[in-house]
Amino acid sequence: MNKQTGSGSSAIADAIFSSNAGRDPERVAMKYAKMAQSPFIFLRGACHLFYEALPDTPIFRAAPLAWCCGDLHFENFGSYKGDNRLVYFDINDYDEAALAPCTWDIVRLLTSIQCGADALHATQAEALAASQSCLEAYRNALINGKPLWVERETSSGLVNALLTNLQGRERAAFLDKRTVRKARRRSLIVDGVKALPASDMQKQAVTEFMAHFAAAQPQPGFFEVLDVARRIAGTGSLGVERFVVLVEGKGSPDGNYLLDIKEARPSAMAPHLARIGIGQPAWADEASRVVAAQKRMQAVNHAFLQPVRLGSLPCILKGLQPTEDRVSIGEWGKKLERLKEVVATMGRILAWDQLRASGRSGAACADELIAFAQGDGWMAEMLGAATTMTRTTRQQWQEFAAASVSQAAVEAKR
Repeated sequence: MNKQTGSGSSAIADAIFSSNAGRDPERVAMKYAKMAQSPFIFLRGACHLFYEALPDTPIFRAAPLAWCCGDLHFENFGSYKGDNRLVYFDINDYDEAALAPCTWDIVRLLTSIQCGADALHATQAEALAASQSCLEAYRNALINGKPLWVERETSSGLVNALLTNLQGRERAAFLDKRTVRKARRRSLIVDGVKALPASDMQKQAVTEFMAHFAAAQPQPGFFEVLDVARRIAGTGSLGVERFVVLVEGKGSPDGNYLLDIKEARPSAMAPHLARIGIGQPAWADEASRVVAAQKRMQAVNHAFLQPVRLGSLPCILKGLQPTEDRVSIGEWGKKLERLKEVVATMGRILAWDQLRASGRSGAACADELIAFAQGDGWMAEMLGAATTMTRTTRQQWQEFAAASVSQAAVEAKR
């Protein structure tokens, strides 16, 4: 497929190719292949199309403003290690974060549950029931008005299973999954699945950046670079500049640390927010936007999280978050209450994060969010909108997947 021009493809495919222009061709090709697999993966990779299709109704135009993740779906919840070295469960991807109506995040989360029914091994009826539980938990947490958080001692069900397993994981075992050890030195595993080789120029740029960064830190030796690779992770961000960096940490070989450096690009919500007249703070750059939103919404800061510049690129530096450290939501074992429980946790977390960031840089205060949640009728409207957006996403995916198959057949004959 001509992935940059969209030659011979559909309008949906052309829109996707245009939005991904200029990205790393090797990783963006992986993104397109993933997006063609299912409506849920397509939803994750086409955030801008979601907001283009969002109904222009008062519930999505005039709801109280809140700091929003922007790309909320059930796989954007997971564990992370805070700067206090404890493990929490929260939203953990804020690339698209912006000030937006509070309804935008919850409708995208509900859509992901319905659109991802196959990934959840759920029927549509079960996905709808789970969506209802998620929405009710979100509403009740807003009405309660007190932002809490989820850690191992306050979790249950599938989330507790995840956090309990992580508590017992040793650093050496974690490093062994991502590196090869020879004597007392580790190097990154470059397997084409989680990492790709970095060029000499890229390695030099990252190493020089880290040396400059380390010089301003209390323990510069911690950030001594041992290896660099291009990181493969996520769906929506595939193709942006992204590196995994192995550093000395607390000492080789098992005190090493893995860092994630990721290019920050404008939020997919930005043009749609501008269209309805919702302004944004004047950030120094896109990385400052992402980091500020994440720090406002999460109860405890992600380890090492800060905006940096890699040459001319605004980037987010943080401790590497393993993609496998997600709740196994698809393993609810056909016990509907277990599925309802985990998505209800996600609904509560969203409400808590919005409450935690309330009143900041134009966001509504907690009292306004509480008053909104106490209103009548909006919950039914949200569930209906999520069903509509699920239908739209599936139609878009079908068009994109058909274009992918059609163009692949053309190229096979060349």
